[in-house]
Amino acid sequence: MKEIDIPNPKTVEKMIISVFELLFPNSHPSSKCLEESSQNQVKQQLANLLPGLTGNPEEVSDSFVEKLAEVKKTLVTDARFILESDPAATQLVEVIAIYPGFFAIFCYRIAHVLSARSVSILPRMITEYAHRMTGIDIHPSATIGSPFSIDHGTGIVIGETTRIGNNVKIYQGVTLGALSVDKRKTSQKRHPTIGDNVILYAGCTILGGETTIGRNSIIGGNVWLTESVAPYSVVYHKSEIIVKNHKKHESKLNFRNDRQYATHKDQQAL
Repeated sequence: MKEIDIPNPKTVEKMIISVFELLFPNSHPSSKCLEESSQNQVKQQLANLLPGLTGNPEEVSDSFVEKLAEVKKTLVTDARFILESDPAATQLVEVIAIYPGFFAIFCYRIAHVLSARSVSILPRMITEYAHRMTGIDIHPSATIGSPFSIDHGTGIVIGETTRIGNNVKIYQGVTLGALSVDKRKTSQKRHPTIGDNVILYAGCTILGGETTIGRNSIIGGNVWLTESVAPYSVVYHKSEIIVKNHKKHESKLNFRNDRQYATHKDQQAL
């Protein structure tokens, strides 16, 4: 197999930022048209990155820029959903300008356009840049509906064959992964399907290509799932937490002495 020339990471980063500034000049969502000169700049930047990664660099870069208006519309819908979902968010421009969850979604959506055209390497470089900047790891080939909300986001992993519906909210530490790491399963669906209107709370782990979370379900924090759940389910992890007031103890607990005393009493019983 012919070796692929890896694009310069810094050049890729510049292209990502150029696309962001093209879609959201000054991080503002209200501009109705994309600046033609900026479009040409992005088109040229992308065309320079594509040789060796696709059969027709100019065609791919042209079609990418043509899709950006549609991508922006989807991203604004995502941003509004994040704004509506997060009590700490005060305005749309704040979400677009500084929210790591939104930036990770932005990188995923532009990378997904290239992934759908079978461009190698570059889509993954785009989402890995977001991973490095935000701690959110989304494979560019995952299928994610809209609107989509990521709150906080650190530690989220969304695998290659994941399918996520519309109106889905995901919190930090969520893993949508495979049951096993097996190279023979490369062409199979290895990651879960998440239905519409689902909430995945912090730290939950959902594994397996046959695992489906039914629509309108809520998956609580720290839940571990490897099997499907029906629509309208509420799944939660139950643990026992004991809170005591230390002032009610007459003496300090000495676990070493307590164990020695217990051993002595056991020996006496024998």
